[in-house]
Amino acid sequence: MDNTYKIAVASTDGIVVNQHFGRADKFLIIEAGDGENYKFIEIRTVEPVCSFGEHDDKKLAESLKMIRDCKYLLVSKIGTGASSKAEQLGITPMEIPDMIENSIRKVISFEQIQNLFERN
Repeated sequence: MDNTYKIAVASTDGIVVNQHFGRADKFLIIEAGDGENYKFIEIRTVEPVCSFGEHDDKKLAESLKMIRDCKYLLVSKIGTGASSKAEQLGITPMEIPDMIENSIRKVISFEQIQNLFERN
């Protein structure tokens, strides 16, 4: 695929985007590109950022480091602090709780629209 980018997906079952960023213990890494094409690359395991209602800044930094090569982060929910830190690393977090396939198609459409604006 030309012009590829990666999407980190927070899912407990590999079917639905159903994981809060802070509770995720793994991310599915998807490679997307031109058109509607995408493919599964790998699973990256992380230590959950949140436990007992508190978040750990060190674990947050480590989790984001594990997905720093991803352009997008798909989650069911993400807090403002984690979202801001992801954006500082160039990762666009998106709350799209849905079937993974549907959520990825929405990201691909978003990317295509962004590319149209950049060309003009």
